[in-house]
Amino acid sequence: MPLHDPHGRHIRKLRVQLTDACNFRCFYCMPEGTRFQPSNRLLSPEEIGDICAALETMGVEEIRVTGGEPTVRPEFDAIMEKLARIPWKKFGLTTNGFLLSDKLPLLRDLGCGHINVSLDSLVEGKFRTITGSAHFQKVHAAILRAKAMGFQVKVNAIVFRGINDDELPAFLDFSAEHGVEVRFLELMRVGPAIGEHDERFVAAREMMDRLGATDALIPVESPNDSTSFGFRTARGARIGFIASESKPFCGACSRLRLSATGKLRSCLFSDTGVELRGRDRLDYPEILQEVMALKPTGRLPRIHQPMNQIGG
Repeated sequence: MPLHDPHGRHIRKLRVQLTDACNFRCFYCMPEGTRFQPSNRLLSPEEIGDICAALETMGVEEIRVTGGEPTVRPEFDAIMEKLARIPWKKFGLTTNGFLLSDKLPLLRDLGCGHINVSLDSLVEGKFRTITGSAHFQKVHAAILRAKAMGFQVKVNAIVFRGINDDELPAFLDFSAEHGVEVRFLELMRVGPAIGEHDERFVAAREMMDRLGATDALIPVESPNDSTSFGFRTARGARIGFIASESKPFCGACSRLRLSATGKLRSCLFSDTGVELRGRDRLDYPEILQEVMALKPTGRLPRIHQPMNQIGG
């Protein structure tokens, strides 16, 4: 049976956070001095598998594994193997790409065919400034390897005024050259990014105008509940824009979020939710109704909780 919230939105997607830990230190995501959840507070592979299997039987169709950085979780392989036994319509992963290359054979075997890689710059020095990591080449190579192996790969790039907004044409060239869709994200008012938001924010409309000055952007049809709206160019580039600040998509949102510690949440911008850990499966229908009723119908202004604690 399809899941619908009180406002008629079809709830069919689940974001599953494996950990809040990460091996990068992106300035907009993680405050200095961050302390991660101890391992004994995280859902076990068995708990994640059982919870997700139950939610699938109740109408959840698509799953995406997130973090922090999900691949740093020591039980990553075991968790993915358990999730792969569930008959999802779509099984995906969001990652920073640092450990991705070695995981690709496993992901291919498990049917996890959709990979989103966060890559905010194509310039090695800027990449280091944004992420605190010196491993741009490793991430870049992993993206191209995943594409060559047949994965559906998307690159997610948050655009910051005065830092990487001059790279919009370079990302367009990257997409055309390698056949990888690039999605440009507006900077959200989340966690440590709130303090720099007004200075660094670039609206999707401005990005489109700047790119459209040199390449005609041809609209591509997207599902009603897509977070992005897409375009292609005559050169073969495929790009999308996630305009969560200037053009919120709350009215068609189809997502729930399961935190690494077991809380089922209704929205990225709301820390309210219901703990599923230890709950009887017979309680799930009531819990789902409770959580779906928490979903806002419009964009909430901000959330001070850091992104690594929320899940991508």
